[in-house]
Amino acid sequence: MSKTTQTQSECKGTAKHSSVPRLADFRVLVVPGLHGSGPEHWQSRWQRLYPSFERVEQDRWDTPDLPVWSQRLQDVLQRDVRPTLIVAHSFGCLTTVHRAAADAGLIAGALLVAPADPVKFGVVDSVQVALPFPSVVVGSGDDPWMTAARAEYWAGVWGSEFVYAGEVGHINSESGLGDWVEGQEVLGRLVARIASPVSASISG
Repeated sequence: MSKTTQTQSECKGTAKHSSVPRLADFRVLVVPGLHGSGPEHWQSRWQRLYPSFERVEQDRWDTPDLPVWSQRLQDVLQRDVRPTLIVAHSFGCLTTVHRAAADAGLIAGALLVAPADPVKFGVVDSVQVALPFPSVVVGSGDDPWMTAARAEYWAGVWGSEFVYAGEVGHINSESGLGDWVEGQEVLGRLVARIASPVSASISG
């Protein structure tokens, strides 16, 4: 079996035991950053790979207003009662953290990729919080929006695992990652860390 196939099988949840969480047990929300994510961005490619993934759309992609973006995420979260995984990028990571600080609600876990630096957007106080659910921050060595050292620092603040992706820019369309198989593997590991409510109800 190829590496890509193995990763996609993990993410789709081909587990042998009902006690192992599966991606299918969760709603997955894709939360892009400033200017959204174009068709070749890994977030968009993942949505084509996994059609059940839903995108959180902002009215003004060119205006990074944290409370407004956070409220939109809350509005989308409230449309469904399933436990939810967040797959966020850049300013979408700050949006996710801000929402969790106000009301984590149904969020079961978050993959926070190439977060924008809160200092650059003047929102440090708004995202200075430990997340109440499993999370992973992925940082890049040459990301112009946040250095790997700063990403690792914020991972510590948020209580997140930190994964260094190498020097791959802002981990976006320009990074040339295709379907970003390595990211899918990180998502699969995050899913495995989360106690699935569905599995818990079955075993209980």
